[in-house]
Amino acid sequence: MMKSMRIAAVAALAFGGATASASAEDFKLRIASGHAVVNTYVNLLNTFYVPEVTKRVAERTKHKVEFIEGYGGSMVKLADTLEGVQSGIIDMGAMCFCFEPSNLPLHAFQVMLPFGTMSSEVSVKMARSVYDKVPYMSQVFEDKFNQKLLGLISDNGYNLTTTFDWNTVADLKGKKLAGAGLNLKWLEYAGAVPVQSSLQEAYTSMQTGVYNGWIMFPSGVVNFKLNEVSKYYTEIGFGAITWHGLTINKNRFAKLPKEVQDILQEVAREYEAKTGTVNDANYPKQIEQLKSVGAIVKKLPDSVAVEWAQSLKDFPQEKATELDKAGIPATQVLKLALEEAEKLGHKWPVRYAIK
Repeated sequence: MMKSMRIAAVAALAFGGATASASAEDFKLRIASGHAVVNTYVNLLNTFYVPEVTKRVAERTKHKVEFIEGYGGSMVKLADTLEGVQSGIIDMGAMCFCFEPSNLPLHAFQVMLPFGTMSSEVSVKMARSVYDKVPYMSQVFEDKFNQKLLGLISDNGYNLTTTFDWNTVADLKGKKLAGAGLNLKWLEYAGAVPVQSSLQEAYTSMQTGVYNGWIMFPSGVVNFKLNEVSKYYTEIGFGAITWHGLTINKNRFAKLPKEVQDILQEVAREYEAKTGTVNDANYPKQIEQLKSVGAIVKKLPDSVAVEWAQSLKDFPQEKATELDKAGIPATQVLKLALEEAEKLGHKWPVRYAIK
């Protein structure tokens, strides 16, 4: 059984203190996420990132790193992770940028381009290319939030779980459907009634009729047993979204030896890639899991995605114009994202036009 808090190596002294050797030090790093270990990206922090950094620091340097892990809100809540790293309450945080619409409005750029690739691996590669070509995307963490972005994190492909069967976009008109942040716009344009919610509330809310569906990837439905209250899982293919990240407090990072800094960054890039490949490997298994527990899973014809995407054709330009006016390079990012996705083999059901 996974523990929500685990010591990854034994430290000799208190936080940041030196050992008897003048050249070797032991460091404690508090790493946290508001999401629980059942989430793929948090599980990978716990099973890959933390032990791998610990091992490489021990093998390749004179130092030791001890990670103190706090997941599922035990150290920081979902919407407080950015601030937690900024203030130094935690040293490192893995978070969804969806909870920071005011602070990081552009970092949900893939949500502004719905019906993107359903491959998490392609999604995270596309995002990395955009971040590398637009310095603002990484620099804003250092300039405004006292932290350094170490790695990006991809989610699995988003579809729709509902309490009712549906086959066309018209079937959703007037239905109360839930989402988080900017993806509520996908529902609004389709004529549904969007409801802001969180996974922790989803089961009870659908059970009691507060709303009748959720924009959700299959692992979220499986892990939170949403199939018990919304037995229809429809593969519409909204896309796999890279809108999470792993950051470290800038002051804490600066106090670490260069060789430890390098390892933290090196493993973060490997972790970033794994959020893509592991999600892609898990997706078909989770679809089969849903079927095995009684969910009715079906894939709609491409024409339905085209119709839905057509209703959203003006959405990317609206967001680009809005953010550009605030001095944020949205037009540049969205144009790049469209092009980079195509270079990686994605064909948009509707090719959004960004002027």
